[in-house]
Amino acid sequence: MRQLVNSLSPPWRAALAGAAIFAAVTMACVVARFTSDSPVRYADNLEHFKYGSTGGEKLTGIPYAIWMILPSLFPEYLHGTDYRSFGFLYEDGHDLPIGVSKRRYQGIERVSFNCAICHVGSVRENASSAPRYYAGMPSNTVDLRGFYEFLFAIAEDPKFNGSLMVAEMKKRGIHEDWPNRTILKFYAVEAMRSSLLERKRALAFILGEPAFGPGRIDTFSPAKALLHFNMQSAPEGERIGTTDFPSVWNQRKREGMQLHWDGNNTSVQERNRSAAFGTGAYPPTLDRPNIRRVENWLLDARPAKYPWQVDAVRVSHGARVYKQYCADCHGASGDEFGAGQGRIGTVVPIASIGTDRHRLDSYTYDLAVNQNLLYAEYGGERFEHFRKTNGYANMPLDGIWLRAPYLHNGSVPTVRDLLNGSAARPKVFYRGDEVYDRTRLGFEANVEAAAGKSFFRYDTSLAGNSNSGHEGEAYGTELADADKDALVEYLKTF
Repeated sequence: MRQLVNSLSPPWRAALAGAAIFAAVTMACVVARFTSDSPVRYADNLEHFKYGSTGGEKLTGIPYAIWMILPSLFPEYLHGTDYRSFGFLYEDGHDLPIGVSKRRYQGIERVSFNCAICHVGSVRENASSAPRYYAGMPSNTVDLRGFYEFLFAIAEDPKFNGSLMVAEMKKRGIHEDWPNRTILKFYAVEAMRSSLLERKRALAFILGEPAFGPGRIDTFSPAKALLHFNMQSAPEGERIGTTDFPSVWNQRKREGMQLHWDGNNTSVQERNRSAAFGTGAYPPTLDRPNIRRVENWLLDARPAKYPWQVDAVRVSHGARVYKQYCADCHGASGDEFGAGQGRIGTVVPIASIGTDRHRLDSYTYDLAVNQNLLYAEYGGERFEHFRKTNGYANMPLDGIWLRAPYLHNGSVPTVRDLLNGSAARPKVFYRGDEVYDRTRLGFEANVEAAAGKSFFRYDTSLAGNSNSGHEGEAYGTELADADKDALVEYLKTF
């Protein structure tokens, strides 16, 4: 070869060298494009929590260009003009909702959910006031099931095709270079359709159960689908596990407690890695540095203080009531709690607490065994702490004013309603309103629609939705009204 090159005239040798350099540069560009893996980075920890990646974009992410045009291409499946239809929260200066991250992966910008989609909520003083967003509080507006049902529906629509989507991107001014347009048009759209239809098939057993509404999710049924459980043959009692989203602040104090609603794990880090599955981040794709940054921030993140005035006399009265009836199970106060202090973070048998048992029964021994095999190839990350329990865990009440509705399944709209027995609690109410009820400590729950929004009708008679339990003398439901009102006032200081 060298002799052949040397035999060429100088112009030909220069041309050949140029061609070799061009080929090398082209190959380097191709390799760089299709091996790229770069999440959007945020200097501020709070911004990172709200918009940073967990790694979910790699396997289950949606191309950013597709995400941006779905509302305009499929408006007939929405109750508005964008993803606010599903209660997603937007901040000025961001084109993606809180809880949606972006990463450039294999040459294409992709988006996925992160922790904040379930753990940032919204509060309004009244229907016309601007919302305040609180990081770490359970989302009270996001309807994840509604969002996935939207995706499943459009995947079966003839408009879900590469040519129409690329044309819509051009119409919307969303620019992709030629390679990406080609990939989107001839491959990515069809791959996304196939993935959505397969996921719909796998989750068919969930879609046949009562709707969740905003702020709720079936925690472990998707894990059963992922682990190929035959849910069509599962006992009825194991097929519904709908719960409220929890708060996620003060994680350092929770280490060693029995975590999740049923107390099935005592490791904060295992719980976090398990939750990452919900964002599409699996063991091979989990962005460990980004997850660790969120974990470290949440260790000592604190709930926002109640922003309105409290009655000092009632607070003093309520503190005495709380100490007598609540402190042993829920901690001395919103700041004073931790494993080993009273019965906080321990499981109360279902026969004693009496709340809806569907979530407890949905988490089975077989699921615990299978979960403990996850991360088996990743050294010290292998799950070891998942266990089947016989009840629900006593939870700390830090930031309790932001955690409505109440009980593990969100079946009681306000603290004041919870302090009544189940016979006096609302049988039907509405979820998804951001307006705060300062008297009863919770969100407005009697309004079916407001300001162009329709709220979710929660029916406590449906399977998994019962508002029974946590009642009787030991739980304070037989207190005098003045004691209950004082207890509500004291809990505002948590």
